[in-house]
Formats: sequence, structure tokens, C-alpha cells
Amino acid sequence: MRILKWLLLKSFIRILLLCTAAFICIYLLIDFFEKIDKFIDHNAVALDYFTYFFNSIPTIFIQILPLAILTTMVLTLGGFSRTNEITAMRACGISLLRIIQPLMSLTLILSLLLLLLNEFIIPWNSKQLNYLLEIKLSKNEQMQLTRNELWYRSKNRIISIAVADPQKQQLQGVTIFTFDDQQRMKKRQDSPFAEFDKGKWQASTLIEHTFDSVSGELSESNKLNNVALDLNRSPDDFSVQEDLKNELNYLQLATLVDKLEGEGYDATHQRVDMQNRLAQPLTCLIMGFLGIPFALQRGRNSNIAMGIGLSLGIGVAYFILQSMVTAFGYANALPPLAAAWSANFIFLLLGIWLLLNIKE
Repeated sequence: MRILKWLLLKSFIRILLLCTAAFICIYLLIDFFEKIDKFIDHNAVALDYFTYFFNSIPTIFIQILPLAILTTMVLTLGGFSRTNEITAMRACGISLLRIIQPLMSLTLILSLLLLLLNEFIIPWNSKQLNYLLEIKLSKNEQMQLTRNELWYRSKNRIISIAVADPQKQQLQGVTIFTFDDQQRMKKRQDSPFAEFDKGKWQASTLIEHTFDSVSGELSESNKLNNVALDLNRSPDDFSVQEDLKNELNYLQLATLVDKLEGEGYDATHQRVDMQNRLAQPLTCLIMGFLGIPFALQRGRNSNIAMGIGLSLGIGVAYFILQSMVTAFGYANALPPLAAAWSANFIFLLLGIWLLLNIKE
């Protein structure tokens, strides 16, 4: 049985490496050509290209690994089924569970590896990519990213945004600091909520503090309603904050959720992202398990083209479902836990059902 395990693992690892390399190259090529105009327009040097490729590969790896595992499982077991080696193993009294055990064990190890990458490596890579693409090669060089807030300078003002939602065209926790020519603060404006309407940012409530230009002490405070804010940015300009979630691991997201909710802001997005940090690595295990019945049901009719096409179809279906339930989670239509785990649960049930219907 040890020889059979090594035979299965050797075939699985060889195909997995080929699939992973192919998917990374295709993904990287398409992604690079989408961004090449930005590199050319801003006269990027060779170091910028190297930084982009070096930091993109780990991020792409965690995205394509579940699909690569699914394709590998279908091709590996499909190949053994086509040559009747699976039939020979089972004729010798080896159960299906013992046949797939080494492959699923390796898939579990890869899932744990993905969890570690998400926690320790991917945040650093994402931070480097965000700096390169959104600050160094962007026209909005003044916009600065922090882990929790978005800061940028507009003329004699410094503007802080706690939470930006470009899709809903809404901002939470807007603070505007206005300075005089001697860089002394003369005004501070705070709004808990602002919405983009008819080409302008509208704040339903605004607290305005005015400071004495000589002493710097507070001289006046007013509460205003339905005020137009001059933020000098459109909703799309705040989309850079969406990329910040990739810079945070699970523990940092949990801390951010506590901070935002403690300050009275809506942290639904961050809660969904936090759950996704745990659900995403287990997708490898689900895809590996789902590939088993699809490979064994074809038997001697299995072929490479069919296996690749089937895997891509399943991968697209999973991506669509996961994107849909995640969007429902962001919109508060689903609890964050359900939004992150629903796709895995549904595909796990599908795999169990298919496995139970495999003919002996």
C-alpha cells in the first residue's frame, strides 16, 4: 500500500505543479496587460515591473490553488480510472477511502499552508502592490493609506475617512481639518455619514468647530444639517480603501471590527472579510473532495480535455456563487458567517451526494 500511496502522490504532485504554473502564468499575463497602460504612462522602471511580478505571484497563488487542486484531482483519478488501475486496486481489497486518503491529506496540508499565507505573507505582498499601483503609479499621490482610515490633502485641508463604500457611494466618519497659511488649524468639521448625490457629497449632519487664529483655542461650535462637502474626490477615488482589506489578516480584521463598531460605524464589510479569511483556505479541501466523484464517475471515458473543461466549469460556478453570497453579506441580506461559508457548504453537500451515487 505504501508503494501505491507514493504512486498516487507522485502523479498528483506532478499534475498539480503543472496546473498551478499554467494558471498563474495565464492569470498574471491577463492581469498585467490590464495594468500595463499605468506602467507606461508613469514611466515605470525595471524595479517597478519586478516588484509587481514578485508580489503578484503569492496573491494569485491563493486565488487559483482551489481550481488547480480540483483540476489535478479530476485528472489524477481520471487517469487511473481510464487505465483501470483504480479497478485493480479495489479488486485487491483496497477501499476507495484508502485510495483517496493520501490525496486528501495532501490537500489538507495545502489548505493549512494557504491559511498561513493569508495570515503572514499575503498582507505584506498586498501592501507592496497597493503602494506601487495606487500611490507610486497613480495620479492621486496625495492619498495616503493607513490600516484603518484613508487620509489625503486637498489644498489647505487634510481629510480623513473612516469607512468608504464606493459601491453604495457612502462615507462614514468624515473629518476635515482646515489650516491657515501658517499651518495653524482654524476649523474642524465632523460628519458621521455622507452620501454622494447629484455630483456632490451631502452630509445630513455636520459638527463644525472654529478655532482662534492667535491662541488656537476653540472659539465656536455649530451643528449644521444637510451640508454639501467639498471633498474633491468622486466615489471611485475611494475604491483604493477596498484594497486595504487584503493587507489585513484575520486578527487585524477582528481588531478593526471592534474599533469601528466601538466608534459607532458599520463594520459589516469587515466582518464578511474576516470570515472569508477562514473560509477561503478550506475551499482547497472542498474542491479536492468534489473532484473525486467527478473523476470516478467517468471511468474509462475520462480524458484530459473533459477533465480540464469540467474543472473550469465547476470553478466558474463556485466563483459566481461565492461572489453572489458575499455581495449579499455586504448588503446585510445574509449574516457574515453565512455569506462566507455558504458556497463551501453547498459544494460540500454536492460532493457528498455525488460520492454516494458512485457505482460500486
